Amino acid sequence: MVAPKNTVIFLLGLLLSCAAMTGAARILEEEATAPPKEEEHTPHLTLPELPPLPKVELPPFPEVHLPAKPELPKVELPPLPEVHLPPKPELPPKPEMPTIPEFHFPVPEAKP
Repeated sequence: MVAPKNTVIFLLGLLLSCAAMTGAARILEEEATAPPKEEEHTPHLTLPELPPLPKVELPPFPEVHLPAKPELPKVELPPLPEVHLPPKPELPPKPEMPTIPEFHFPVPEAKP
């Protein structure tokens, strides 16, 4: 009994979206058929000249002394064990690619 409720909600949403699209299409159609409006020309606004900004001197930047980096102990890793791999197998010779016959589209006959 849940399916009919979901169906009703879906159909109601579909109806509302169709109504919205119809309204939007009508507005676009009216704008396309309406005579072009003359753009109102607004005079350029002139900005008053601002006084120059005062020059400000910044205080000198203090020197920063970082502590010395501590020396890290040198770490020695144990040597890697030797690994004996089996010999590389020899592969058979590479097969040749089969040739593909060329295909040409038939020329259409001229109609009388």
